[in-house]
Amino acid sequence: MSPRTALDRLNGAPPVELAEQLRGCAPIESWVRHLIDSRPYPSRESLLAEASARARTWTTAEVLGALAHHPRIGERAGDRAVALSAVEAEHSAAEQAGVDDPGAWVLANSRYERRFGTVFLIRAAGRSQAEMLAELERRLLLDDEDERAERAEQLRQIALLRLDALVAD
Repeated sequence: MSPRTALDRLNGAPPVELAEQLRGCAPIESWVRHLIDSRPYPSRESLLAEASARARTWTTAEVLGALAHHPRIGERAGDRAVALSAVEAEHSAAEQAGVDDPGAWVLANSRYERRFGTVFLIRAAGRSQAEMLAELERRLLLDDEDERAERAEQLRQIALLRLDALVAD
């Protein structure tokens, strides 16, 4: 008998247990329910494709609701009243590894929040602090509609990276 893969475990996980893991990727109930209800997935690629396609249907309200689960760049999970699960806190800490000067983000986050009324969201994994600050400056120039689309895309990328890690063997 061959050992079970992470995908096998996802396909066979009890819905309540899997829902908790998927919320750690993106706390959007319609997405979580869809991924659970669409099992089994024949491959990792099919799971990620389904997750990506479903993420493209997220509403503005769903994306804004999910932002409550993301600390500001440069902020650690316990720095403000952000309701993070242990899974989300672990993801966030790993993803923000490129932030070497959290203090540099205080003004940057404030400017973004004044402009758009919500926290700045970016896929931080694999990016340096300089790259993320440059991206924040670029996005401050976007109109509200373009920034809503950018924010949703960043959340989709974060969710897919986290989901990919969840099914990594």
